[in-house]
Amino acid sequence: MIPLLHIALLVLFVILIYAIIGLELFCGKLHSTWYRGSRNRTAGTKRSHTLWYGRVSFQMRAIGRFNGSIAGPNNGITNFDNFGLAMLTVFQCVSLEGWTDVMYWVGDFTVNDAVGREWPWIYFVTLVILGSFFVLNLVLGVLSGEFSKEREKARARGLFQKFREKQQLEEDLKGIQNFISCHFSLVD
Repeated sequence: MIPLLHIALLVLFVILIYAIIGLELFCGKLHSTWYRGSRNRTAGTKRSHTLWYGRVSFQMRAIGRFNGSIAGPNNGITNFDNFGLAMLTVFQCVSLEGWTDVMYWVGDFTVNDAVGREWPWIYFVTLVILGSFFVLNLVLGVLSGEFSKEREKARARGLFQKFREKQQLEEDLKGIQNFISCHFSLVD
């Protein structure tokens, strides 16, 4: 049981480290990105906006003021704005569920941004290699080893139980033989 706790702490450590790095690099990026399914296409001012989607930009003019908030992908759950949601986003990427979408959403900003266009793919590719392929395979290896240990313990318990039952039967048989021999010796 202890190796499973150690592996859980390792997975948590990897998620924490990548959440902190993602928080520093991509904080607020997913709220200013146009994504598929987005209903909010303006940001609230009356000037024109350039919205980036991949390598294609769209010039859009705001018609009026936007009174709501732009939630972001997955109704605002997928983001790097606070530590908890950053950990959830990193876990989503480690599980390989939509990590490419998150990488493209984060990378949809202009070239003049201070972060640059290289960091998103470096971050996400190392996250997938280290988090998914290495750490999750380590988890599966430890689970397999623990299962083998428990199966061996159960088999040993079963062998001991069989030995104990055989020993009990032999003792009972000796007792019955002693009883019969004593009874027949009294009858004679």
